[in-house]
Parts: sequence; C-alpha cells; structure tokens
Amino acid sequence: MWESEGEDLGGGREHGVSSLHPDRHDGVKSDGFECRNESWYVSSDIPSDLLVKVGDASFHLHKYPLLSRSGRMNRIVCESSRDSERIEVELDDIPGGPESFELTAKFCYGLAVDLTASNISGLRSAAEYLEMTEDLEEGNLIFKTEAFLSYVVLSSWRDSIVVLKSCESLFPWAENLQIVRRCSESIAWKACANPRGIRWAYTGRPTRTSSPKWNSDSKESSPGKNQSVPPDWWFEDVSILRIDHFVRVVTAIKVKGMRLDLIGAAIMHYASKWLPGLAREGAQGSDDTWNQGGLHLIIAGSANKEDLSSSQIREQRMVIESLISIIPPQKDCVSCCFLLRMLRLANMLKVAPALVTELEKRIGMQLEQSTLQDLLIPSYNRSETLYDVDLVHRLLEHFLVQEQAEASSPGRDPHTEKHGYDATLRPSVLSAKLRVAKLLDSYLTEVSRDRNLSLTKFQVLAEALPDSARTCDDGLYRAVDSYLKAHPTLTEHERKRLCRVMDCQKLSVDACMHAAQNERLPLRVVVQVLFSEQLKISNAIANSSLKEAGDSHQQPMMSTRKQLLEGTPQSFQEGWAAAKKDINTLKFEMESVKAKYLELQNDMDNLQRQYEKMASTKSGKQSSSAWSAGWKKLSKLTKITSAEAHDIGAHIPETGVVEKTRKGPRRWRNSIS
Repeated sequence: MWESEGEDLGGGREHGVSSLHPDRHDGVKSDGFECRNESWYVSSDIPSDLLVKVGDASFHLHKYPLLSRSGRMNRIVCESSRDSERIEVELDDIPGGPESFELTAKFCYGLAVDLTASNISGLRSAAEYLEMTEDLEEGNLIFKTEAFLSYVVLSSWRDSIVVLKSCESLFPWAENLQIVRRCSESIAWKACANPRGIRWAYTGRPTRTSSPKWNSDSKESSPGKNQSVPPDWWFEDVSILRIDHFVRVVTAIKVKGMRLDLIGAAIMHYASKWLPGLAREGAQGSDDTWNQGGLHLIIAGSANKEDLSSSQIREQRMVIESLISIIPPQKDCVSCCFLLRMLRLANMLKVAPALVTELEKRIGMQLEQSTLQDLLIPSYNRSETLYDVDLVHRLLEHFLVQEQAEASSPGRDPHTEKHGYDATLRPSVLSAKLRVAKLLDSYLTEVSRDRNLSLTKFQVLAEALPDSARTCDDGLYRAVDSYLKAHPTLTEHERKRLCRVMDCQKLSVDACMHAAQNERLPLRVVVQVLFSEQLKISNAIANSSLKEAGDSHQQPMMSTRKQLLEGTPQSFQEGWAAAKKDINTLKFEMESVKAKYLELQNDMDNLQRQYEKMASTKSGKQSSSAWSAGWKKLSKLTKITSAEAHDIGAHIPETGVVEKTRKGPRRWRNSIS
C-alpha cells in the first residue's frame, strides 16, 4: 500500500510524496540500511551473501529478498557459480545509478520508500531494468511506480515538470517507457487550459507569477479580485527543461491549439536563458529590447576559442538548430530582432546551412521590422569585408520574393497601397518597401567605410531594390559620398559607375546644394544635378495656375537657383565658362567656312558652264586658250581659299576642320552635312 501526502506548491514542503510500504518477508528481517564509506550494509543478524556493485557504491545484501522480486537478479544468480558462498554482481548500467538501486533494495527488504517527483522516473526505470514484474509477486515495484506516475505525477503541473527534468539522465529508458511523452502531453494540456480555472500559488519570484496550483482547495492560493493570470504563466517553468524535452512540450502545445504568438514568446524566453548572447533586458513580453552587449562579448571571446569549449559550442549549436525548427512559420510570431540575433549566432557557431537558409527566409518576411544595429552582422566565413554584405543581399531577395507573393495573392486589393503608403494604416506610416529602402541606405552608409568593400558589391546591393522603393535618393547619395570619401583612389570611370546607382532627379534641395559643392563627384554628375534642379524649377513655374501663386513662388525658386549657382565650386564655374566660349567660337568659324565653301561652289558652276560653251565651238585654238584661262582662274581661287581656311583652322584647336579643308571641298560638304 502507498499513501499520497498531497502537494503544496506554495509552501516549503515537497509536493507529490508517497510512502511505499511493501509486504515484509519473513526470511530476512531488517531494520534499515546504513552507509560506511560508499558501502551499504543491511542491519540484520544474518550475514550477507550477495555483493552488488553499482558504480563506486557497494551493497552488501541477501539473495532471497532480491530474487523473490527481480527477474534479472534471478538469472544472474542462477548463472553464477553455486559453489561460492558469496556472489558478486556488477550493475554499472542500471538507470538511476546507486540512488535508484538503493530504493529498489529497500523495497525488496520491505522498508518504507518515499516516492517523489524527483526519484520516480529513476525508480521506474530501475524497476524495469531489474524486471520487477507482477509475474514474480503481486504489487511489485513496476506496478506501484506506474500507478504513482499516472495518478499523482501527471495530475500535477509542477510534478510533471520535475519528472520531465529528471528524465534527462535516463535516456533511453525514460523514452522507451513513455515517461517523456506522457509528461509532455500533461504539461501541454495544462498550459492550454483556461487560466481562469487555475488557482494560483507563487514560487517566490517578485515580478512574475508562475506554477499554477491544480485542484487545490486552499483559500490562500486563490487570486485576489484585481489579480489576473497572465497568458505567459507557464514560460518560466517550461524554460528549465533541456532543449529536446522543451521541443517535445512545444510540439505538444502546438497540437493542442495554443496561440502562435505565445509559442513564439515562449521560444524567445527559452533562448534568453540558454543562449547568453540573447539575454533580454526586460522581464516579460514579446517586444522586449534585447541586450546587445552580451552577444558582442560572446562573439569577441569565441574568436579566440577560449571562452567557449567545444562541448559548449555543440550544446549552443544544438539549441539554436532546435529552436529554428520549432519556430511557427507564420509571420510576426517572433520579432525580427530576435531572428537576426539568432542568425548572427547561427553563423558564428556554424549551424547547418539548410536551417540558416530557413532562418533567412523568415527574416525576409518581416525585414521592415529590423534595425541597423541588427543588420550589422560580422563576416565569420573569413571574408575580406568586415560585415557580411552578401547575407544582407540574400535577405533583400527573400523580402522581395515575399512582397511579390503578397502582391499577387488573390485576396489582396491592388489599391491598398498608393504613393508608397499603406492605405490601411495611418498616412504617416511608410510602407514596407520604403522602410526597407531607408534601412538599406543606412546600412550602405555604414558599410561603405570599409576599404575592403568592392565597388561591385556596393553597386549590386544598392540596386537590389527597385526604383519604386525610393521616393527620395538622399540616403543613397549619403552612402555614395561616404564610399567616395573612404575610397579616394577610384578612377574617373569608377566614380561615374558608382554615381549611376542614384537618380539626380530624386535628390532634395539640400542634397542638390551639397552635391553642387562636392568636389568628389564627377563633373558630369554635378552638371546633371544642376540641370535636374533647373528642370524642376521650370516645371514648377510652368505648372503654376494663378499669377499670385506664381509670383509668390517664383522669387524663392529663383533665389534657390541662384544659391545653387553661387554654391558651385569656382573650378566648375570656370570650366563651364571656358567650354561655353569654345562652343560659340566653333560655331562662328563653322559659319565662315560654310560661306567660303558656297563661294567656291559658285565659281565651280561658272567654270562648268564656260567649259560646256567652249566645247560647243569648233575652233580648237579658241577652246584651248579658253580652257587654259579658266583653269588658271580656278587654281588662283583654290589657293586663296586654302590659305584662308588654314588661317581659320589655326584658331580651332582639336578639330578636324584643317584636315578636311586640305582634302578638298568634297570633304567639307560631307563634314557639314
């Protein structure tokens, strides 16, 4: 027979305790056990004839009490030599170790055994190991430990937690005996129950309440009128479990229909306790701010492989992999900040690539919720760059794929978004793409200071988002300017290539004024900035409908244009003036050359007519003299024209006018056309 003393979760007594009183055997009477230097002796007048060694402990026992209740001991004794008066048995592989065997030995001698949540799993496994079944004796240890598990432990919240915790050292016995499964389902059923039906008892935590007291009639444990049971009451108790048992509990809770946001919050709470780099500053809630210092400390220490041993690295890697596998696939179940910090640790601890890819996809679903500090993930793959730029590019790709899938979904209204804003939200709230674009521009500005960041990587990352994601390119301009400042050795071609990532027409007035004075930018880009600003001003003036509005706005616009021109560097102004003067000179000289060409053309036509007239005459002498006189006149005109063209070409540098004039009037015709 065994009797339950009842549980008391709020007080100091141990809960779920039962006294086991098996029937005494008349063969060997004992008053108890006594320990001397890791050796246990039975207080009996009969000398012991059985020595059982379990690890470092030795038990000096008698054959008959153990043989009458244990099938394994029966076989061992029968197989041993019958000539020896004392038999020695080694049971190093018994589950529960010396503590569990001590309790089974006491049970065999008929002594009282206290069953508790701490020892029941080891005692049940040891009874199975020793084959203490009902075939040998009715009411044997297997039957009584199973009854205690079913009727006492599984009906109590705290006992189920304690038993599941004690099963960590009993693999695979506790798993094969279904102790882990039954405790996990019991915990899941109680966690999903209506909190209003739970009578509370406190565990001593000043700021949190946990550990509900089930089926208690104590009036002191009832909550007050203003006291309500928080939905996360079970987080603290479940978080003491090992990761594999925690996964079993969370999986069972999912099957029971728990809210996904609560499951995500429980996962974040568990990670904060078992992963030192993810310790939270706050006490409760899923939107707590995560501590950044602890994570950086671990990363810095692990770089030398001194702070974390190989076993600790394997343990943390297993925790991260298990948590990734049980995160609900729905969006917003866990915060993006938490996912990014998990990704940081996963890269540092070399987590399986498939799980890292899955984590990156989850981050891409809610990338607009991230912050710049979370995206600055160092490179752990021996990359030349300080930060993992390729990782951020993959996150952007996952984000765009998710946005495209949501946009093409049949239940989405194509008119919900207008001008980059979400119509279902307040007008001041930016859409996801705009927030991601702003975040990306800040990230580019930060990583551009790295001298090892190549121009190609910077350009690919800057162009990862479509043009519609940015309504203003001021942030992108800051990133480009920061990159130019950190890489002063770029060639002119590379600087032009870099500036192609931004649109000058999307720059604000302040950005245009800064760009006009920025000597790091190519001259062509500065001209484009000034031209785009002038075009904006012209369009604004042309579109003004009222004269009063036009007068009121024209003056500040003209003043803005004047400021832009005045703010332009002197070198740019002088270069532009010289180029304009050269253009006007070339135009004037081209007109002069064109006039000379027309004069030569007229002379040529006159000579042609004279030739035809002379050819019609029959006198060869007259035709010959006329022909000679005509070509002499043409030769004289050609020399005069060539000399004038040579004088004109002396004032036209770096042009092909001189060469074309020397080659004859036919070349001039082709050049002018």
